[in-house]
Amino acid sequence: MWIHEHQNWTSFTWDAEALASKLADIRYRQGRLLGRMEGLGFELKREASLSTLTNDVVKSSAIEGETLNPEEVRSSIARRLGIDVAGLIPASRDVEGIVEMMLDATQSFSKPLAKDRLFSWHAALFPTGRSGMHRITVGGWRTLEAGPMQVVSGPTGREKVHFEAPSADRLDNEMTAFLTWFDKQSDLDPVLKAGIAHLWFVTIHPFEDGNGRIARAIGDMALARADGMPDRFYSLSSQIEAERKSYYDKLENQQRSTPDITDWLEWFLDCLGRVLSNAETTLGTVLFKAQLWSKINQNPVNERQRLIINRMLEDDFTGYMNTSKYAKLTKCSNDTALRDIQELKARRIFIQNERGGRSTSYRLPENVK
Repeated sequence: MWIHEHQNWTSFTWDAEALASKLADIRYRQGRLLGRMEGLGFELKREASLSTLTNDVVKSSAIEGETLNPEEVRSSIARRLGIDVAGLIPASRDVEGIVEMMLDATQSFSKPLAKDRLFSWHAALFPTGRSGMHRITVGGWRTLEAGPMQVVSGPTGREKVHFEAPSADRLDNEMTAFLTWFDKQSDLDPVLKAGIAHLWFVTIHPFEDGNGRIARAIGDMALARADGMPDRFYSLSSQIEAERKSYYDKLENQQRSTPDITDWLEWFLDCLGRVLSNAETTLGTVLFKAQLWSKINQNPVNERQRLIINRMLEDDFTGYMNTSKYAKLTKCSNDTALRDIQELKARRIFIQNERGGRSTSYRLPENVK
């Protein structure tokens, strides 16, 4: 029996006492993080928010198995927010669509979440009207003709049904109830509201595709309301992506259970707590990047050097830099690469590692002096 088959299934209950200490810890951490960010100044806050939003968009798509180019995502967000950053590149339609949705959810968090707004988000996610090779209903609820909405795995003939959503003929009533609840003023803590909204929306599964990404955008919108600001300094999607198996297990267990959603909310709060802990590390990274570029820009580097430094500052950069890698990334000769590197080394922007000869490599400094 699925959760939505219970009578009055949306009358969710939970053990408030079991959640109280977790929720109090979350609210304390949020306040401490936002307080630290307020003391950074305008430019650093914008850089931190840009980094967080980029991770949020990239990881939310990764949860669904879709790989986006982080540089395209960063460029798209920066352009839309009017942030002047070096090395902006064109973004694909897929990137532009999910960025448009995420920014609308977080930058305009106080606006009502109406049906037409969700339809616009869905249309932005699927600009060609297709999900992969398949044509889908875009900007509208899934239809009876599309068949049952099931989450399945396994080979043909031996599929395992993890979840089956409400029938399409229930969607108008289900979504009306959800949207009314989401925008209704109440005494419910907005952090709990974010967790409930996420579960509620993915359970309804109103679209043929894109439900997970839209559910996470709704969650981010609720958290922006909890913070009372559009700037994002922590990414829930990044943590969910890191804990993807646990995330899907918890959703499935809850959807096979009753409207008592204590277990789901405990997991959600624990996950959010880890997000906020990781945000402290992210803040340190942002500060380092800002301090490094402040030093560099006293005597600006050339475009090749800027490209390489930015690449080495990315979260997914591994290893060290050497002459051949530099030449390949910047499409220049080895001689030009070596001259650029020697200049960066003389300025203490590059630190040479101990091994020399053909194994000579370089890293960025661990702190800025």
